[in-house]
Amino acid sequence: MAINGVHLLFFSPEAEALRATLRDAFGWPHVDAGGGWLIFATPPSEIGVHPADKPGHEISLTCDDLDGTIADLRARGVTLRGEPEDRQFGRAITVVLPGGVEVLLYQPAHPTPLGSRG
Repeated sequence: MAINGVHLLFFSPEAEALRATLRDAFGWPHVDAGGGWLIFATPPSEIGVHPADKPGHEISLTCDDLDGTIADLRARGVTLRGEPEDRQFGRAITVVLPGGVEVLLYQPAHPTPLGSRG
């Protein structure tokens, strides 16, 4: 099959700071596509399809240990809003990235094709 990856985009008025967060706080490998335009390798991904009244998409990050990941991110200066919440699909918290980009971070309670999640 010809599809061999997924390219995700964040849009932020603080793009440089957001790139620095992904590089320095998240530690994601990257390449410079030219002029400081960093393209990041992300962890393995999965796609879920939910019924909805209108089309859309969402980016969420997952982890094996939510409490440990929260502590690590806060120690690296990443802003998280509120405290972890139990949701139907797992425990979750909102990560607030530079420029106000919000991303859900959760520890899945559901089966995942990526293997055990703790």
